[in-house]
Amino acid sequence: MYPFFRRILFRLDPEVAHQLTLNVLRLAGNFPPSNWVLTQLYKTPAKPLQAFGLTFKNPVGLAAGYDKDAVAIKGLSALGFGHVEVGTVTPRPQPGNPKPRVFRLVEDEAVINRMGFPSRGSEFVQTQLKPTLQTGRFERYSAIQLLRQKNKPTTSRNTILGINLGKNKETPNEEAVLDYIELLQMFAPHADYLAINVSSPNTVGLRQLQGREALNGLLSHLHAQRVLEEQRLEKRIPLLVKLAPDLTESELDDAVGVILDKGMDGVIVTNTTLAREGLRRHYQGESGGLSGSPLAVKSEAVLSRVVKLVNGKIPIISAGGIMSPDDAKKRLALGASLVQVYTGLIYRGPNLVREIVEAL
Repeated sequence: MYPFFRRILFRLDPEVAHQLTLNVLRLAGNFPPSNWVLTQLYKTPAKPLQAFGLTFKNPVGLAAGYDKDAVAIKGLSALGFGHVEVGTVTPRPQPGNPKPRVFRLVEDEAVINRMGFPSRGSEFVQTQLKPTLQTGRFERYSAIQLLRQKNKPTTSRNTILGINLGKNKETPNEEAVLDYIELLQMFAPHADYLAINVSSPNTVGLRQLQGREALNGLLSHLHAQRVLEEQRLEKRIPLLVKLAPDLTESELDDAVGVILDKGMDGVIVTNTTLAREGLRRHYQGESGGLSGSPLAVKSEAVLSRVVKLVNGKIPIISAGGIMSPDDAKKRLALGASLVQVYTGLIYRGPNLVREIVEAL
């Protein structure tokens, strides 16, 4: 059925089409009968694995960027994902970059976006993660409820929930650590893991935080705060770092070295790329991050190098250019523990999740 719906969606502006599908998933996920139907349609076989101290029901996850404000977690979980990563969340609401800011490159099976972290802000996202039935405000858990919730996945059906964190556009890099610490404190109780996004190409200066000195300072403070939150909440809080595919070998070596030195639990490679080699559509001249099929070779190369650098010390999530079961199997064979898809869903549809899991 998806090819039929895709023809309709591809006649719409890409961002409009995305919001439409996200709202459908939000509504379907929150209505028990339709949620059950989705679960039955997209049920995946059990392929459990351990990573970051968590048990994933399968290795296929949704990359950050699809559900920026955590409005459709239930609907997305019903599509068979082993984990869903929401965000990027920023402390304060911000509109992102001016529109148009998303472009389909259909012949290349790619997307260029320059969204720039549009976010309703951390307080809104919090309300999506733990509302009360009566007021929509946060409920205060009793000690018994906290014990029951301890170390359980946040989302339904044992789908692991990750939250991707980013700084506000107006926050200078010298003060970025304050944004990340605020977000860590806010979302530590709700997430199964937190991902530190320092690699989006669409927030000016953000990628400078991947440099050795800047990353060292940022992760030092985040690790210290993480320890305090773990003591307060009596739960593990895995921290992952998401890196860009455009780092030089020496820059990548430095970044991974800092990630290991500062006790991070994992690394996500890669974010979108600024490269444009081999594209056929005129949209290749648009600024922003490129995702989809053209990113695959670069993402695989970065994955291979990171696998050597971490040498089994921490797990790796591979993202970028995974468009088919064969793509996912190759990433896992190269050494990734988990994979994430996003643009592949746009071109292949939600059946891609089950197809990948069944092929493993």
